[in-house]
Parts: sequence; structure tokens; C-alpha cells
Amino acid sequence: MTSYPGMIRRFRANEDGAAIVEFTIAMPLFLFVFFGLLDFGRLAFHYVTAERAMHVAARVAAVRPPACNGVPLINARGLISQSTLPPDFGTACSAASDVCAAAVAVTCVGNSANATASEIWTLIQGAMPNDATIANLSFNYDYDRNLGFLGGPYVPVVTVEVQNLNFQFLSPLSAIVGISGAAVAPGLGSDIPFPPMSVSLPAEDLALGTDG
Repeated sequence: MTSYPGMIRRFRANEDGAAIVEFTIAMPLFLFVFFGLLDFGRLAFHYVTAERAMHVAARVAAVRPPACNGVPLINARGLISQSTLPPDFGTACSAASDVCAAAVAVTCVGNSANATASEIWTLIQGAMPNDATIANLSFNYDYDRNLGFLGGPYVPVVTVEVQNLNFQFLSPLSAIVGISGAAVAPGLGSDIPFPPMSVSLPAEDLALGTDG
């Protein structure tokens, strides 16, 4: 007859089922790391492609008519002192601070009704995150007196930026955490803000000149 203490010793030495217990503990952690690597790999891919797309967008914006309303057509004359002669048309804006009027910076979001914004979006749409729209593009036209000449086409610094985007995970991290039985808030880790990025280039007379 088997003694009670002997049964206890055999039970403590029995390792049957240990692999199942270890698998149950390790599998949720493995899935968490595996799907995390997949999602962050996708994030890195979209970041690199979006960054290249911004370079294309800025290049196109620099040689096309403005994507925003209210951008001046020419460099207007700056304030002139009555005691000095006004500069001649053709004088570089950089010759003095008052040769050309400092235009106010103009900023707007992308709008499909604008030909330039629509062209840019058509070119870069495939490189952007899936939930991006043309409204996530921002255009800025900022005066730089080192560019252009008095009476000539307005030549600002053009900046194109992508902003207000979220990156959505394929598998919400909350679902992975939930495998372990932990109580988590719905949607935990399902998306994160996509890093904003911008590229600036000097305009090339915004396609308003006669030479290019």
C-alpha cells in the first residue's frame, strides 16, 4: 500500500504537463513581440516612403502655381523714404531691407479643388499611410528677401508638410495583451501619432515667369 507521504513526493517530482504550462506563459509574450515587430516595421516603411514623398511634393510645389490663395504674384516695392530715390525695378530684394515689400506668409491645407495640390496628391498618395488624405498636406509660402528682384515674380520659400496623421496597427496591441487574460482598455495601442515631416525649397517663380 502506497503511503501518503510517498504520493506527495511522487507528485512533486512528476513533470508531466510542464511543457504546456511553459507554452501558455511564453506564447502571449512571443506574439506580443512578433506582432510588435511587424507593426513597427510597417511604421518605419511608411516613414521612409512618406519622407521621400515630401521631397517630391516640395519640388513640384516649387515650380507650380501656388496651392494657396493669396500668394502675391510679384515682388512689390517696399516702403520708400521721401529723402531717397526709389530703387529701380530689377533691383535684387536682398540689396536692402526696404527694396521689396515683405509679404505675409501664406499657409493652407491641401484642397483637391486646387490644381497644384491635386497634382501633388496624385503623385504621392501611394507612398502615404493608408488613412492619409489631401487635407493632411499643409503648404506654406514664406517671404525671403534673398530671393527675387523688385517687380519680378514673387519667389518665396515653399514648405510642404504632412501632419495630423495617426498610424494604425494591423493587430491592436490590446488584443495581444488580452491573450494573457489581462484586463485592458479597449483600443490600447491600436494607433499612435504619425511623425509630422516637412521639406522646404525656394520657389522657381511659381511658374509665373516667362523663362522657365
